[in-house]
Amino acid sequence: MKSLLRTAAAATAIVSSAFPAASQEQVGQATLIRTSVAGDTGPLAVRSPVHRDERIRTSQNGLGEFLFRDGTKFAVGGNSSVVVDRFVYDGSKSFDKLTLNAARGSFRWISGKSKSEAYEIVTPAGTIGIRGTRLDIFVGPDGLTSVVLLSGAARFCGSNGCQDLRRRCDVVVATPGGGVSGASRVNQDIFATVGTDAAFPFLSGRQRLSSGFRSAFGGSCGLSNASSTQGKERGGGNNPSPRGRSSDDGGGGCGYCN
Repeated sequence: MKSLLRTAAAATAIVSSAFPAASQEQVGQATLIRTSVAGDTGPLAVRSPVHRDERIRTSQNGLGEFLFRDGTKFAVGGNSSVVVDRFVYDGSKSFDKLTLNAARGSFRWISGKSKSEAYEIVTPAGTIGIRGTRLDIFVGPDGLTSVVLLSGAARFCGSNGCQDLRRRCDVVVATPGGGVSGASRVNQDIFATVGTDAAFPFLSGRQRLSSGFRSAFGGSCGLSNASSTQGKERGGGNNPSPRGRSSDDGGGGCGYCN
């Protein structure tokens, strides 16, 4: 009898170590994989499941698109690392809570059917609260984080308080120790601000998303080479830096969203 119990216990331990309960909670699946994208158990392919606590990593040119259970779409660009930190699924095609921890790289978020307060993205420089939103995120190797709003609204809370993004093409920049900047109109200066022109590859055109993941307004917020040229032709060559507002902001719209 004791021998049987020991055998059963050993079998249970093997199964538990191979299939941890938490990691088997599926949050969504991959819908597009390019070059190299890996999860905790190895390379991912189209229709590969994504689980709670799973870290998704991409190669330098890797691209992964993911569809979560509530319809949320999440794209991961090259040289990126993100963890599905936790989620609470309410069983009615929505989440009570969905938290992602974006450690490094480039990301696009498109909200699904869950209530706005269910979503949270944690970065080294602060936390992003989402309000029915499309947005792009860049996290540098030193933790510097920048967010560009594409639609809806978002709030970035850092060490010095919170800043709201309310207008299309608004941007904030934050550092782990220095807090978050005020929201302003994004332009080509953002690449110098974050220290690399590899930031925001989905807006600049360095990486191309599938049609369902592209910006609803079909533009680049002036960050693509073509948009930059058009902006200069329109007299937009002297755009302010991301830390200052443009005098032609008006009350809405984005003059350089092409």
